[in-house]
Amino acid sequence: MSKKAPYGRKDKQDKSVYRALVLIMQFGINMLVPIGIMSWLGILLDRRCDTSFFMVLFFFIGAVAGFQNIWRMAKSVYDDEPYEKNAGGREKKKDTGKNDD
Repeated sequence: MSKKAPYGRKDKQDKSVYRALVLIMQFGINMLVPIGIMSWLGILLDRRCDTSFFMVLFFFIGAVAGFQNIWRMAKSVYDDEPYEKNAGGREKKKDTGKNDD
């Protein structure tokens, strides 16, 4: 007796669901890690300097960094053309050896 996926699902569909879940988890991690690290650094500086604004400032810096990470990741996932970074840090189209003409 052969085992079939329940409800007639195919393995390809299962893999696409898992890939989507992994992508969502990566988005969350890429947003939370910079916020957490920068907030922690802000709290340390606030304690050391007896202030109360570094945590808020560093939280927003972490949020911007997290959004930038997500933007880059989403762009690389959904972009059809492969990109590579040049020496200046700017992204350019990777030469795939194909003629566009």
